[in-house]
Formats: sequence, C-alpha cells, structure tokens
Amino acid sequence: MTWLRLEVRRRWRSLLVLALLVALATATVLAAAAGARRGQTAFDRLWASTLPSTVTVLPNQPGFDWDKIRALPEVAAVSEFPVAFGFSLDCCPDVSTGFPPIGPEMTRTLERPVMEAGRLFNPGRADEVIASPQFMAVSRKAIGDTVTLHLATPQQANEGFDGSTGPPLGPRIKARIVGVGRGVWFSATSDGPGHTGSVLVSPALFDRYRASILGTSGKTYINALIRLKGGEAAIPAFRADLARVSGRSDIDVWNNRDTFGAQLERITRYEAACLLAFALAALVAALFLVGQAVARYTSATVADLQVLQAVGMTPRQAVASATAAPLLAAAAGATLGVAAAIVASRWMPIGYASYSEPHPGIDADWLILGPGWVLAPLLVAAGAATAAALALSASRRRTTPRRSSVAAAAAAAGLGVPVVVGARFALEPGHGRAAVPVRPALLGAVAGILGVLAAFTFSAGVSDAAANPARFGQTWQLDTFLGFSGQDIGPAGQVLHAAAADPDVTGVDDARIGGAQSGQESVESFTYDAVAGKRVPVVLTAGRMPSRPDEIVLAPTTASDMHAATGSVVRLTGAAEPRALTVTGIGFVPAGPHNDYDSGAWLTPGGYDRLFRGAHYAFKFHVATVALRPGADPQAVAHRLTAKAQAIKGGQPFSFEVTPPPPIIQAVKDVGVLPLALSAFLAVLAIGAVGHALSIAVRRRRHELAVLRALGLTRRQSRLVISTQATLLAITGLAFGIPLGIALGRILWRAAASTTPLAYNTPWALLALLLIAPVALVAANLLATWPARRAARLRAGQILHTE
Repeated sequence: MTWLRLEVRRRWRSLLVLALLVALATATVLAAAAGARRGQTAFDRLWASTLPSTVTVLPNQPGFDWDKIRALPEVAAVSEFPVAFGFSLDCCPDVSTGFPPIGPEMTRTLERPVMEAGRLFNPGRADEVIASPQFMAVSRKAIGDTVTLHLATPQQANEGFDGSTGPPLGPRIKARIVGVGRGVWFSATSDGPGHTGSVLVSPALFDRYRASILGTSGKTYINALIRLKGGEAAIPAFRADLARVSGRSDIDVWNNRDTFGAQLERITRYEAACLLAFALAALVAALFLVGQAVARYTSATVADLQVLQAVGMTPRQAVASATAAPLLAAAAGATLGVAAAIVASRWMPIGYASYSEPHPGIDADWLILGPGWVLAPLLVAAGAATAAALALSASRRRTTPRRSSVAAAAAAAGLGVPVVVGARFALEPGHGRAAVPVRPALLGAVAGILGVLAAFTFSAGVSDAAANPARFGQTWQLDTFLGFSGQDIGPAGQVLHAAAADPDVTGVDDARIGGAQSGQESVESFTYDAVAGKRVPVVLTAGRMPSRPDEIVLAPTTASDMHAATGSVVRLTGAAEPRALTVTGIGFVPAGPHNDYDSGAWLTPGGYDRLFRGAHYAFKFHVATVALRPGADPQAVAHRLTAKAQAIKGGQPFSFEVTPPPPIIQAVKDVGVLPLALSAFLAVLAIGAVGHALSIAVRRRRHELAVLRALGLTRRQSRLVISTQATLLAITGLAFGIPLGIALGRILWRAAASTTPLAYNTPWALLALLLIAPVALVAANLLATWPARRAARLRAGQILHTE
C-alpha cells in the first residue's frame, strides 16, 4: 500500500492517461457488443410483446365464411381486413395506410402494439388513429394533432379504386392521433430507413363507412390475421382444418413469423454481425494500444523496484507492487467506460433493428456490461503482471539474439550501415534492456493493412449492391398490375404487345401469379412468358431457367426453406393434386403482393397451367415487368406506355409505373459505414503498434546507436536508420496484408451476399488498392519523424559514459 500511494502521487498523470484509454476501449467495445445483441433480439422481443397474429390467411374469395374459421379448435383470435383501398392522408400521400381492420380484435386480442406514447384508439370512434414512430418523424406530427382521412365513394370502390386513377372523392374524416406505437403487422414492415411509416385506424371507420371501403358490388374480398392457440406449432393442423372446412387446398397461409420477420431478421443479423466485428476490431486495437501503455508504465516501475529488491523485496512482491497502480487505474477506467456504454445505448440498435426495438432509449445489458466491467481491469492486471515478471527476469536471462536474414542479406549486398541497422531494428527483437516489440509491430502492420483493405473491399461490395438493383434480381425498370382473382381489368394481351412494340422496350414478361404449397411452405409461382419474343433477364445464382412444364426455378430463400438445390425434385400443390417438379436453377423473382424478391418460383406457362389446372381461379394476381434499353428515361417511357394502354379500344387505364429499388438496398447502405469505421480502428492499431516500436527502439537501443555514432555514423544516417526500420515494417505489412485483405474482404462479402441474399459480384476496391502502398509508406515515415529526430540528437559520449 505504501508503494501504491507513492506511485499514485508521483505518476498520477500516466495513470490518468491509462484510465482514459481503458475507458475509451471499454466503452467502444461494450457499446458495440451490447448494440449487436440488442439489435439481433429486437424483433424477437417485439414479437413476444405484442400478441402477434400467427398466420395471415388469404382465400381472396368474396363472401368467404370466416365464422367457420373462428370455430376451428386451433384459433384463438381472428381480425378480418378488406383487400381494398381504405383511405389516404391529406398530409402524407405516400404513407402506408394498410387495410382498415374489421371488428374490435385488432390491437386487443391480437397485434397489440407496444405504445411509446399516448394510448390505443377507442374501437368505437372513427375519428381516432394511432401512428408508428416513423410516421411521426416524417410527418412532424405530435400526439393530439389531427389528420384528414380521404375515403373513396361507393362507386369508386365498386370499380376497384386503388388511388392510381385520381383522388378519392368520398367522405373526409378528421381524425386525432391518440398514440404512437410499434407492432409486427402495424409497423414492422412500414417503418425503416427511407420509409414513411404507417397509420392504423379504428375498426369504427369500417363499420361507419363500409360502402366506401368494400363497395356495394359484393366483389371485394376479405382476408384475415389469425392468432393460433399453439403458435407456429399449430400451423400444420390449422392448414388441414382450413382445407377441410373451406373445401380448398390452394388458400395461402402465411407463417407471419417468416413473412414479416425472416427478411427483417436477416437484415438485423447482418447489422449485428457488422457491429460485433466492429467490437472485435476495437478489442484487438485496445489490447495492442492499452497493452503497450501498460508495458511502458510497468517497465518504468520495475526499474525502481529493482532497487528495493536489493534490500529484500521478493520477486512476487515486486510484481504485485508493479501491478497495483495499473489495476486501480483500469478499474476506474472500466467503470467510466461502462457508464459511457450505457449512455451510448440510447443510439442503439442501429439500422433496421432500431425500428423493431420495442423499448428504445437507454438500456443496460448487464450480460454484456457486467463481464466487461470485470474483465477489463483483470486483463490490465494480467498484462501488467506479465510485463513486470518478464522485465524482472530479463537481466537474469542469457540467450543468443536472433539474427535477421534480411539484415544479413542487406549487409552482404553492401547497402550501407544505416539500412543494415534499420533492418535489424525492424526485424530483430534484441535482448534484455535492448529488446524491442518487433512481433507486435509486424503483426500490427499486417493486421492494419489487412483490415483496411478488407474493409474497403467489403465496402466496395456494399456500394456495388446499393447502386445495382440487378444484384437483387431487379433487371426491369417498369411494372404494371393487370388483374387479380382470375379477372383482368382490361385487354392485358393487347396492352402488353403494344408495350413490347415500343422502341425503348427490350423485354416484357407476362407474369401470372399463383399460390402453390409445399408442405408448410407457400410458394408464389410466376410464369416466365416473354411477350413478342422480348425477354426480361432473370438473375440466377445457380443453374438455368425452366424450359419444360415439369421444371422450376426457386428463389434463394424458398430453396433454403425447402432444402432444395439445383437437380432436386420438389412436390407442389397448386390445385387438387401435387406435382413433381425438377429444380433447374436458383434465382430471384419479382416482389409481388404476397412475396419478396427472394421467395417464390419461376414456371413455364405450360408448367403453371399444369400445376394450377382446376384451381379456384386462373391466377391470384396478374402483373407484367418491362425492361428498357440503357439510357432510356423510365418516367417518360412509363407515361408513353400508360397513354398507349388508355388509347386501346375498350381498355381500362392500365398504369405503368417506375419500379422502385428493393427496400433491402437501404438496409445494405445503412451498415456501409461500419466497414469504414472498422478500417479506421485497424489503422489506429497499425499506427499504434508501429509508432510504439519506432519510439521504443530509439530508447532501448540508444547504446547501439551511440557506439555507431562514436564510430562515425552521422546525424543524417541516424535518421535513416529509423526511416529504414519504419519502411521495412510498412513493406512487411503490405506484402502480407494486401493479398490477405483482398481475400478476406471477398470472403466476408460473399457470406453477406448469401445471407442477405443477393447476387455476388467480385468487389474491387481499386482506389484503396492503388493508394494503400504509398499511404502506408508515407504514414510509417511520418511516424518515424520524431524518433528519427531523437536518434540524431543522441549524445554518444554521455550515453557510453553512463552505460
């Protein structure tokens, strides 16, 4: 204790710096690790908190009897919704308004949102709504503000009004925002980077304005969200009972955990993996940088303790004395770091996960923070004890110093004393007091170059994917909706042939969509049917497109869920009988009303007819995609094709729209900054390791430099020794780091591409590759400037006299 008090009084500045280094490292590592865990579990916790619906049932059949479904033994709650235009908002026409709920079950017995502020709407009031956090941020509304709901007229509803042919002309309702909340059905798919959020209306809106929503023709159908008593485990029994009571085996039954959560969970896993990699990189940097600070502090302390050893202090007491002050500083730093990590949790999780976090704000994850709080001081204490033990035993060890073959080769080639000595400083660890941390410096240089290039290579993959929708299978620029439930809304064939005749159009695919089943998997099946021989390219990750009725291409996620690969035989049920189909490829499909780009299948027109022969309707949806020549203006072509469609005699006003980029692109962009932050940490690691080695080399090998100065080494040559040492460290880092960094970056990007999923394209960080060598060499020599100046100013006579 006496030695500890003395150390704290005389070396408090060094201990304060050490405590701050520990605090910074602890806060960075723990905040990133806790943020990764919080983000990865966000959707699970939202799911567990909101009485989520287990399945979405989509018979798409007017007059479907939902009372029979309510009576099934597996069913705990049912919330119906009309598949029709509900309303638009005066303030925010782009906001997702979804389908108005029917009945009081929504938000009560299922899909009960976690409320961040305010309260749930009164199910008996048509003038109350709740909003998602993203809507409140985008619209800049507050609880208590009003929005105007614009409904269609009954006549517009009878004509299948969807908002694309003009404004709704029906009732106007001023509704008050009474609460802000998050839920799976309500906000998980509408909130996110680049999204506008959503508004959920009270069931009273449907009750009061039924004709403006359903119309009066009886053609609008109602689907439903259902919560099952046994959760996901009850889905197979429910499917069987649903087919029995409805007399239909082709009804889509979405597993909502997969439908709403699978894509989100893939994104959040990706975000969490990036955060965790950031935490690991920060940990490695901290071990090097804090470790070197501890080693420097301990070596200075041991020099004083060696005097006390002469009067009876044992080696164990000396090691304990050298460790006490760093342990105290580390404990204080770790405490400060944990507090900073708790404050930083206010901004966690990041990206898409932040929109599913049921309890945003400050969060103390003691499963991460607790061990970190304990381990940080213990690691510092272990490092200090090890450094002290090694320093105390250094004077008693007598080993033959290892010689560098590079330095020997430089000497044999006659490259001069400064180059030979610089090579020895860079590559030979030395002995005793002259020992230099050569291996940490070399490893740090390699790790820095490797990490920076790997991060930039990965970032190049992110940039490529963000700029190319084709990486997600989107090779077309326009799309149009042609019909649903087996009925086209106009002369689709004439319209598509007119579109194919346009000089800017290079491909048109006429896609009928049917809902097939494979066990518990729903497979949205698209026809690949080129119009007038103009094909829309399909992005395949394996195999080829189907050419026969008994062949199929599966989307990546569907193939994974069905455990299928190219050459596999799968059995799908589209109508009454299952059909065996051979998988000829894995590829992306258009994102449809009931699927995303990575789920579904491609069939030939003959294969589709074979699979769905005898189904309740010829198609569930009918859509078309249109590919344009490079350089064509999508917006201008869309206007032109829409005008052509409207001019066709007897045709309804088909609307050709510019296809927006897949939402997943924004998620990929959002985490693009993490690889760059990672590269910055690893660059700090390299700079710290190399800078420490250069600085300590001058101090610990000053005797060697003094002897050389006495033998005629000039000041300029002394500087050249340190410059050579720095250059060799940089060259070693470049020689190993460049190829390893490129390989690692591509491996990580390929893993991310398969997880996302997207079509892998070999990333090239050309600018980073061109600049990394000159930047590394310049940085190393800049780090050498101050040590080289010290080496040139060494007083040879004084050093030789004292040593």
